[in-house]
Amino acid sequence: MSRTDVSEARPAAPAPRPARTRPPRTFEQANRRLKWTMLAPALLFVGAMIIFPLVFTLNLSFTDAFGAVNAGKKNVGLSNFTDALGDTRRFWPAARRTVIFTIGAVALETVLGLALAMLMRKAFRGMRWVRTVLIIPLLTTPVAIGILWLLILDPTNGIANHLLSSAGLPRQEFLGSVSQSLPTLMLIDVWQWTPMMTLLLLAGLTTLPQEPEEAALVDGANAWQRFRHVILPMLGPTLATALVLRAVDALKTFDILYATKGAGGGSDFEAETLNVYAYGLTFDYQEYGLAAAVLVLFTLFIIGVVVLLRRRAGKDAA
Repeated sequence: MSRTDVSEARPAAPAPRPARTRPPRTFEQANRRLKWTMLAPALLFVGAMIIFPLVFTLNLSFTDAFGAVNAGKKNVGLSNFTDALGDTRRFWPAARRTVIFTIGAVALETVLGLALAMLMRKAFRGMRWVRTVLIIPLLTTPVAIGILWLLILDPTNGIANHLLSSAGLPRQEFLGSVSQSLPTLMLIDVWQWTPMMTLLLLAGLTTLPQEPEEAALVDGANAWQRFRHVILPMLGPTLATALVLRAVDALKTFDILYATKGAGGGSDFEAETLNVYAYGLTFDYQEYGLAAAVLVLFTLFIIGVVVLLRRRAGKDAA
């Protein structure tokens, strides 16, 4: 067979495949990519501002840093954590006061905030003025609020005791008393943050559908039954979110406590929470390693509270 015959017997080479062309990008895809491109610098900055302090504090908690953060220090393992958890004089009482303060303040703020939100649910004359007055405490800095209430509740010259005397009631020590300090601080916190709970819950109430409540009214349900079995279940997600936000904020309360009671939360540590305790370890005693360990434990505690509240809210929603 000749070369010509062999070449003729070979099958023809397949035609080249057409080059794949990328489908044109839709407007939605381009918009999504542009969104993440614009957000990336801010997200990276915020992430760095969150991650760096956490990592630095965690690293510091395993050292014996004392006197200065940059001074010579060595790794001591879990010694700071065991010292903190074994401190029954300051750490555990401060943790107990933190829990009591948070539960008491948030519970009162939730009840009062929900009651005010229900009252303001329907429009009435002067509603704008009421809302304006309501948010005044939110516009004031916590330190200024602490100093204001310190003057109002002064045992000698405060207006609160003058009003009690005028009403024939005994004068009170308020922030000057070991037993009354923490309850008084809880009431100050309630005065400042109840408006926030009111606005959050009022926003949730305005988004609820009216049909279920109208159906319950037609069926003969009274006001309490409509609130308990219709409004409250529908308001559950908003209420859970408000509780989580306020509980985390109350756990971190520092400004009012320090402005009214000073270092250590008072002469007998009667208002010392974990925040005040960690501040004292850092700036009064300069025990940076131990203070970092306390802050790490406090952060874990806050994370646990958030997870517990979210899980409970999920069960209630189900």
